[in-house]
Amino acid sequence: MKQVTLEVLTSPGCAPCHDFLDYWKTIAGEWTNVSMEECSLSTSEGMTLAAKHRVFAVPAVILNGTLFASGAIDTRSFVASLSDLSE
Repeated sequence: MKQVTLEVLTSPGCAPCHDFLDYWKTIAGEWTNVSMEECSLSTSEGMTLAAKHRVFAVPAVILNGTLFASGAIDTRSFVASLSDLSE
């Protein structure tokens, strides 16, 4: 399996952000090739990442340096993308 980088851009107090992170925790064991990093919009790193990918809603999911989705995350599409990138 190929290595996949998952960056999740979040914001403090964002319920959908916490929901996505909780979802990730339930499936992370199946995706040992994926390295995940959470980055908060309240940091300069997070603000830079948001500007780079033109993110206007959180959570934002970035896979291998490319914005996958922001706002409501379709978990089926997310898993399908992980699968495609892992091949």
